[in-house]
Amino acid sequence: MAEEKKQEFWRWTESNWKNPDIKWEDAKIVTAGIDVGSVSSQATVMTDGKIYAYSNMRTGSDSPDSARNALNYALEGTNMPESRIDYCIGTGYGRVNVPMADRSITEIACHARGAHFIYGPDVRTVLDVGGQDCKAIRCDEKGKVVNFLMNDKCAAGTGRGMEVFSDLLSVPIVDVGERSFQIKEEPEPVSSTCVVYAKTEATGLLRKGWEVNEVLAAYCSAMAERIFSLIERIGIEKGFAITGGMAKNKGVIDRMMKIIDLEAMKTDWDTQIAGAVGAALFGYALVQKGRKK
Repeated sequence: MAEEKKQEFWRWTESNWKNPDIKWEDAKIVTAGIDVGSVSSQATVMTDGKIYAYSNMRTGSDSPDSARNALNYALEGTNMPESRIDYCIGTGYGRVNVPMADRSITEIACHARGAHFIYGPDVRTVLDVGGQDCKAIRCDEKGKVVNFLMNDKCAAGTGRGMEVFSDLLSVPIVDVGERSFQIKEEPEPVSSTCVVYAKTEATGLLRKGWEVNEVLAAYCSAMAERIFSLIERIGIEKGFAITGGMAKNKGVIDRMMKIIDLEAMKTDWDTQIAGAVGAALFGYALVQKGRKK
Protein backbone atom coordinates (compact mmCIF):
# COMPACT_ATOMS: atom_id res chain seq x y z
CA MET A 1 0.00 0.00 0.00
CA ALA A 2 1.38 3.38 -1.02
CA GLU A 3 2.35 5.66 1.83
CA GLU A 4 -0.09 8.55 2.25
CA LYS A 5 1.53 11.91 1.56
CA LYS A 6 1.60 14.16 4.62
CA GLN A 7 -0.28 17.42 4.17
CA GLU A 8 2.01 20.43 4.10
CA PHE A 9 0.03 23.00 6.07
CA TRP A 10 2.76 25.64 5.69
CA ARG A 11 2.58 25.61 1.87
CA TRP A 12 1.14 28.83 0.46
CA THR A 13 -0.19 29.31 -3.08
CA GLU A 14 2.32 30.12 -5.81
CA SER A 15 1.10 32.49 -8.52
CA ASN A 16 1.94 34.30 -11.73
CA TRP A 17 0.20 37.05 -13.69
CA LYS A 18 0.53 38.98 -16.92
CA ASN A 19 -1.09 42.24 -17.95
CA PRO A 20 -3.53 41.52 -20.81
CA ASP A 21 -3.59 45.20 -21.81
CA ILE A 22 0.14 45.49 -22.55
CA LYS A 23 1.82 44.35 -25.78
CA TRP A 24 5.43 43.78 -24.86
CA GLU A 25 6.40 44.04 -28.54
CA ASP A 26 5.57 47.76 -28.40
CA ALA A 27 7.82 48.48 -25.41
CA LYS A 28 10.91 50.64 -25.76
CA ILE A 29 12.52 49.36 -22.53
CA VAL A 30 11.98 45.98 -20.88
CA THR A 31 13.50 45.36 -17.45
CA ALA A 32 13.30 42.56 -14.90
CA GLY A 33 13.75 42.41 -11.15
CA ILE A 34 14.34 39.08 -9.42
CA ASP A 35 14.03 38.89 -5.65
CA VAL A 36 15.43 35.63 -4.26
CA GLY A 37 14.45 35.45 -0.61
CA SER A 38 15.14 32.78 1.98
CA VAL A 39 11.59 31.43 1.71
CA SER A 40 10.08 32.85 -1.49
CA SER A 41 11.30 34.16 -4.85
CA GLN A 42 9.61 36.70 -7.11
CA ALA A 43 10.32 37.93 -10.62
CA THR A 44 8.76 41.05 -12.13
CA VAL A 45 9.02 42.05 -15.78
CA MET A 46 8.28 45.70 -16.57
CA THR A 47 7.69 47.36 -19.93
CA ASP A 48 8.47 51.09 -19.97
CA GLY A 49 8.13 51.23 -16.19
CA LYS A 50 4.79 49.38 -16.00
CA ILE A 51 4.26 45.90 -14.56
CA TYR A 52 3.81 43.50 -17.44
CA ALA A 53 4.20 40.13 -15.68
CA TYR A 54 5.28 38.68 -12.36
CA SER A 55 5.65 35.43 -10.46
CA ASN A 56 5.70 34.48 -6.79
CA MET A 57 6.97 31.05 -5.82
CA ARG A 58 8.81 29.04 -3.19
CA THR A 59 12.62 29.41 -3.06
CA GLY A 60 14.36 26.09 -3.63
CA SER A 61 17.65 24.87 -2.19
CA ASP A 62 19.63 26.45 -5.04
CA SER A 63 19.49 30.25 -5.49
CA PRO A 64 20.47 30.32 -9.20
CA ASP A 65 17.78 27.73 -9.97
CA SER A 66 15.23 29.68 -7.92
CA ALA A 67 16.00 32.85 -9.88
CA ARG A 68 15.70 31.00 -13.18
CA ASN A 69 12.45 29.30 -12.17
CA ALA A 70 10.91 32.57 -10.99
CA LEU A 71 11.73 34.35 -14.27
CA ASN A 72 10.49 31.43 -16.38
CA TYR A 73 7.26 31.35 -14.38
CA ALA A 74 6.75 35.11 -14.86
CA LEU A 75 7.30 34.80 -18.62
CA GLU A 76 5.09 31.70 -18.92
CA GLY A 77 2.39 32.25 -21.52
CA THR A 78 3.73 35.63 -22.64
CA ASN A 79 5.84 34.47 -25.64
CA MET A 80 8.43 37.08 -24.63
CA PRO A 81 11.97 35.69 -25.03
CA GLU A 82 14.37 36.34 -22.17
CA SER A 83 16.71 37.97 -24.67
CA ARG A 84 14.21 40.85 -25.02
CA ILE A 85 14.96 41.98 -21.45
CA ASP A 86 17.27 45.02 -21.63
CA TYR A 87 18.38 44.97 -18.00
CA CYS A 88 17.93 42.66 -15.04
CA ILE A 89 18.62 43.36 -11.37
CA GLY A 90 18.88 40.77 -8.62
CA THR A 91 17.88 41.53 -5.04
CA GLY A 92 17.07 39.73 -1.80
CA TYR A 93 18.84 37.12 0.28
CA GLY A 94 20.24 35.38 -2.84
CA ARG A 95 20.83 38.47 -4.99
CA VAL A 96 24.44 37.57 -5.77
CA ASN A 97 23.25 34.26 -7.20
CA VAL A 98 20.95 35.56 -9.93
CA PRO A 99 22.77 34.36 -13.07
CA MET A 100 20.95 36.60 -15.53
CA ALA A 101 21.34 39.79 -13.46
CA ASP A 102 23.37 42.73 -14.80
CA ARG A 103 23.86 43.89 -11.21
CA SER A 104 22.49 43.43 -7.70
CA ILE A 105 20.90 45.94 -5.31
CA THR A 106 19.99 45.46 -1.64
CA GLU A 107 16.45 44.47 -0.75
CA ILE A 108 16.17 47.53 1.54
CA ALA A 109 16.40 49.92 -1.41
CA CYS A 110 14.27 47.71 -3.65
CA HIS A 111 11.44 47.28 -1.13
CA ALA A 112 11.28 51.03 -0.52
CA ARG A 113 11.14 51.76 -4.25
CA GLY A 114 8.73 48.90 -4.90
CA ALA A 115 6.38 49.89 -2.05
CA HIS A 116 6.38 53.46 -3.39
CA PHE A 117 5.21 52.03 -6.74
CA ILE A 118 2.59 49.49 -5.65
CA TYR A 119 1.12 51.56 -2.79
CA GLY A 120 1.60 55.04 -4.22
CA PRO A 121 3.80 58.11 -3.58
CA ASP A 122 2.38 58.81 -0.10
CA VAL A 123 4.39 55.91 1.38
CA ARG A 124 6.80 57.05 4.10
CA THR A 125 7.20 53.98 6.34
CA VAL A 126 7.61 50.48 4.94
CA LEU A 127 7.49 47.31 6.99
CA ASP A 128 8.85 44.28 5.18
CA VAL A 129 8.33 40.98 6.99
CA GLY A 130 10.36 38.43 5.07
CA GLY A 131 10.97 34.74 5.51
CA GLN A 132 13.80 35.14 8.00
CA ASP A 133 13.96 38.82 8.92
CA CYS A 134 11.95 41.98 9.49
CA LYS A 135 12.88 45.40 8.12
CA ALA A 136 11.45 48.79 9.04
CA ILE A 137 12.26 51.36 6.36
CA ARG A 138 11.70 55.11 6.22
CA CYS A 139 11.62 56.61 2.73
CA ASP A 140 11.03 59.95 1.05
CA GLU A 141 8.49 61.04 -1.58
CA LYS A 142 10.55 59.37 -4.32
CA GLY A 143 10.81 56.01 -2.57
CA LYS A 144 14.44 56.60 -1.59
CA VAL A 145 15.61 55.11 1.73
CA VAL A 146 16.12 57.68 4.49
CA ASN A 147 16.66 55.24 7.39
CA PHE A 148 16.08 51.60 8.24
CA LEU A 149 16.28 49.03 11.02
CA MET A 150 16.54 45.28 10.64
CA ASN A 151 15.95 42.32 12.92
CA ASP A 152 17.44 39.11 11.54
CA LYS A 153 18.63 37.24 14.62
CA CYS A 154 16.11 34.41 14.38
CA ALA A 155 12.93 33.28 12.65
CA ALA A 156 10.72 34.77 15.39
CA GLY A 157 8.16 37.19 13.99
CA THR A 158 8.89 36.17 10.39
CA GLY A 159 7.24 34.21 7.62
CA ARG A 160 9.26 31.10 8.40
CA GLY A 161 8.21 31.25 12.04
CA MET A 162 4.56 31.33 10.98
CA GLU A 163 5.11 28.38 8.64
CA VAL A 164 6.52 26.28 11.48
CA PHE A 165 3.60 27.23 13.72
CA SER A 166 1.07 26.46 10.97
CA ASP A 167 2.50 22.96 10.56
CA LEU A 168 2.61 22.39 14.32
CA LEU A 169 -1.10 23.14 14.71
CA SER A 170 -2.12 21.47 11.40
CA VAL A 171 -3.79 24.66 10.16
CA PRO A 172 -3.26 25.71 6.52
CA ILE A 173 -1.21 28.89 6.55
CA VAL A 174 -3.78 30.75 4.43
CA ASP A 175 -6.38 30.15 7.18
CA VAL A 176 -4.26 31.18 10.18
CA GLY A 177 -5.24 34.87 10.20
CA GLU A 178 -8.98 34.30 9.88
CA ARG A 179 -9.07 31.48 12.42
CA SER A 180 -7.12 33.49 14.98
CA PHE A 181 -10.18 35.76 15.30
CA GLN A 182 -12.67 32.89 15.69
CA ILE A 183 -12.40 33.00 19.48
CA LYS A 184 -14.63 34.03 22.41
CA GLU A 185 -12.11 36.47 23.85
CA GLU A 186 -8.56 37.58 23.08
CA PRO A 187 -6.01 35.49 25.02
CA GLU A 188 -2.72 36.73 26.42
CA PRO A 189 0.13 36.55 23.86
CA VAL A 190 2.49 33.59 24.15
CA SER A 191 5.51 34.62 26.23
CA SER A 192 8.03 34.01 23.43
CA THR A 193 7.95 34.23 19.65
CA CYS A 194 11.13 32.16 19.43
CA VAL A 195 10.07 29.28 17.21
CA VAL A 196 11.57 26.63 19.53
CA TYR A 197 10.05 27.98 22.76
CA ALA A 198 6.75 28.97 21.16
CA LYS A 199 6.28 25.41 19.89
CA THR A 200 6.82 24.08 23.41
CA GLU A 201 4.49 26.67 24.92
CA ALA A 202 1.80 26.04 22.28
CA THR A 203 1.91 22.30 22.93
CA GLY A 204 1.55 22.98 26.66
CA LEU A 205 -1.47 25.24 26.08
CA LEU A 206 -3.18 22.59 23.96
CA ARG A 207 -2.64 20.05 26.73
CA LYS A 208 -4.27 22.48 29.16
CA GLY A 209 -7.39 22.44 26.98
CA TRP A 210 -6.90 25.58 24.88
CA GLU A 211 -8.65 25.56 21.48
CA VAL A 212 -6.37 25.63 18.42
CA ASN A 213 -7.80 29.03 17.42
CA GLU A 214 -6.95 30.44 20.86
CA VAL A 215 -3.34 29.29 20.48
CA LEU A 216 -3.23 30.85 17.01
CA ALA A 217 -4.54 34.12 18.45
CA ALA A 218 -1.93 34.08 21.24
CA TYR A 219 0.89 33.51 18.74
CA CYS A 220 -0.36 36.10 16.22
CA SER A 221 -0.64 38.61 19.05
CA ALA A 222 2.92 37.91 20.20
CA MET A 223 4.21 38.31 16.62
CA ALA A 224 2.33 41.59 16.26
CA GLU A 225 3.94 42.95 19.44
CA ARG A 226 7.39 41.80 18.35
CA ILE A 227 7.12 43.42 14.92
CA PHE A 228 5.70 46.61 16.45
CA SER A 229 8.71 46.89 18.77
CA LEU A 230 10.94 47.07 15.67
CA ILE A 231 9.01 49.72 13.74
CA GLU A 232 8.44 51.76 16.91
CA ARG A 233 12.19 52.26 17.16
CA ILE A 234 12.41 53.84 13.72
CA GLY A 235 9.33 56.00 14.15
CA ILE A 236 6.08 55.52 12.26
CA GLU A 237 4.79 58.16 9.88
CA LYS A 238 1.50 58.29 8.03
CA GLY A 239 1.74 56.48 4.74
CA PHE A 240 2.45 53.10 6.34
CA ALA A 241 2.84 50.22 3.88
CA ILE A 242 3.54 46.54 4.48
CA THR A 243 5.38 44.30 2.06
CA GLY A 244 6.20 40.59 2.16
CA GLY A 245 4.02 37.57 2.83
CA MET A 246 3.06 38.57 6.37
CA ALA A 247 1.01 41.44 4.93
CA LYS A 248 -1.50 38.73 3.93
CA ASN A 249 -1.90 37.48 7.52
CA LYS A 250 -4.62 39.63 9.07
CA GLY A 251 -4.21 37.79 12.38
CA VAL A 252 -0.85 39.50 12.85
CA ILE A 253 -1.36 42.70 10.87
CA ASP A 254 -4.78 43.70 12.25
CA ARG A 255 -3.51 43.21 15.81
CA MET A 256 -0.37 45.21 15.07
CA MET A 257 -2.30 48.06 13.47
CA LYS A 258 -4.50 48.23 16.57
CA ILE A 259 -1.35 48.80 18.67
CA ILE A 260 -0.07 51.42 16.22
CA ASP A 261 -3.52 53.08 16.06
CA LEU A 262 -2.99 53.85 12.40
CA GLU A 263 -4.56 52.59 9.20
CA ALA A 264 -2.27 50.67 6.85
CA MET A 265 -2.25 51.61 3.17
CA LYS A 266 -4.04 49.32 0.74
CA THR A 267 -2.89 47.90 -2.61
CA ASP A 268 -4.35 45.56 -5.21
CA TRP A 269 -0.89 44.20 -6.02
CA ASP A 270 0.63 41.10 -4.43
CA THR A 271 2.59 42.50 -1.47
CA GLN A 272 5.34 39.92 -1.98
CA ILE A 273 6.44 41.35 -5.34
CA ALA A 274 7.53 44.74 -3.92
CA GLY A 275 11.25 43.87 -3.91
CA ALA A 276 11.19 42.55 -7.48
CA VAL A 277 9.20 45.59 -8.63
CA GLY A 278 11.73 47.93 -7.03
CA ALA A 279 14.59 46.04 -8.70
CA ALA A 280 12.93 46.27 -12.13
CA LEU A 281 12.36 50.01 -11.60
CA PHE A 282 16.03 50.53 -10.75
CA GLY A 283 16.86 48.71 -13.98
CA TYR A 284 14.48 50.95 -15.93
CA ALA A 285 16.10 54.10 -14.53
CA LEU A 286 19.59 52.80 -15.37
CA VAL A 287 18.66 52.01 -18.97
CA GLN A 288 17.03 55.42 -19.39
CA LYS A 289 20.14 57.10 -17.98
CA GLY A 290 22.40 55.09 -20.28
CA ARG A 291 20.38 55.96 -23.38
CA LYS A 292 20.47 59.69 -22.59
CA LYS A 293 24.27 59.73 -22.72
